[in-house]
Amino acid sequence: MDKDIKIAVLIDADNVPSTQVKEMMEEIAKYGNPTIKRIYGDWTKPQLGKWKNVLLENAINPIQQYGYTTGKNATDSAMIIDAMDILYSDKVNGFCLVSSDSDFTKLATRLRESRMLVLGMGEKKTPNPFIVACDKFIYLEILHNESEEKENGKTKVKTPVQVDKINPKLIRLISSTISDLADDDGWAFMGDVGNLLQKKQPNFDSRNFGFQKLTPLVSSISNFEVERRIKLIYVRNKE
Repeated sequence: MDKDIKIAVLIDADNVPSTQVKEMMEEIAKYGNPTIKRIYGDWTKPQLGKWKNVLLENAINPIQQYGYTTGKNATDSAMIIDAMDILYSDKVNGFCLVSSDSDFTKLATRLRESRMLVLGMGEKKTPNPFIVACDKFIYLEILHNESEEKENGKTKVKTPVQVDKINPKLIRLISSTISDLADDDGWAFMGDVGNLLQKKQPNFDSRNFGFQKLTPLVSSISNFEVERRIKLIYVRNKE
């Protein structure tokens, strides 16, 4: 966690599950200090009642936004207006926009133009334009780094975490990134590879493929050669 980075967390209650807020806030803390935490929705709706305890436990400020017109999302407008007010207050260095709605694409782009760090969080159904508008986008489905345990009467049932399969597209992405950074012998520093992968594809995350870190993911693919040099790790494409 970089304590110097102050993050405004703005959550769209209509587009994220309340059950994953704890994991979500722990993930945000890896990138900075969430100094502003707000969640937007029409709290008169019965379906949002399940948020009450979650908000108290995580010190998130609920913002009431009535749906004035049928078919229009007033929550989106309220979040966007608040985000711009916060931007010009100079109180934060970054934003975390939590939603699976593409309506925040322009907002993410505008915040990045103002040199703000922009994290996005949403479900895997999130449209790609919003994902690529962020510096980093994290799928809510992967925040459970172990199998989630659910109570089923007296028996605990483990629900496996759904992960993506390693595919040729991923291998080509990693291979081209290594080539972009490689020295004369073909070696690239793994840390630099990870940073460039993130810039190329904001939703790239080793956890999407069942690995907690990049090194185990790359090591599991036969196309790459990994070498440890004291505390540093390097990788190159196999010929």
